[in-house]
Amino acid sequence: MEPQRSRYQDKVIRNYYRNREDIARQRSQELVGDLYLSTGKKREQVWKNLAGHLAALGMPADQIEHLRSTDNPALVADVLKKLA
Repeated sequence: MEPQRSRYQDKVIRNYYRNREDIARQRSQELVGDLYLSTGKKREQVWKNLAGHLAALGMPADQIEHLRSTDNPALVADVLKKLA
């Protein structure tokens, strides 16, 4: 049996999926700031999270891989600016 959700929970879930692209864009912008500050293993984790959010925005996988291979936060910021 599926657990019953309240109307409030249904509304929260519906709003999340309605605004998912905006949420992914905002989180990507936050992660670009983290890229400037991180190094080593932390930076790899930030890239992994950023790649997931960029994919949610509809960016092709080859473009994401190019951004990751250049490892340039300014380039990612420019791409996000164009997407906005």
